[in-house]
Amino acid sequence: MAQKSDKTVQAVIPETDAGNVKAKIRWDVGKMQTTYANVCNVSSTREEFTFLFGINKAWNPEQRELTVDISDRVILNPYAAKRLSLLLRNIVRQHEVRFGEINIEPVVKPVENA
Repeated sequence: MAQKSDKTVQAVIPETDAGNVKAKIRWDVGKMQTTYANVCNVSSTREEFTFLFGINKAWNPEQRELTVDISDRVILNPYAAKRLSLLLRNIVRQHEVRFGEINIEPVVKPVENA
């Protein structure tokens, strides 16, 4: 399920407050692994945010108990979590402009009269 890549990605960050210096960031993805998740949960304390990612393999609406296989845990400090929140908000907005609104409400099947 995990894939490794040895590519390097570079990005230029806009001017910063420290003397208007442009910083060049080198994203080393040589040790990166890719994992798919269709479930995410998050909890927090004063010092950190803990994200749990996993896969729910059974999406049967009648099922009353689900087992989620947790594959990854990511722990962020509050500042990184806030930046992630802003990034996600922006990318979801862009996605919905291109592809339409993402509906996260459960789909209710109409009841058939017997």
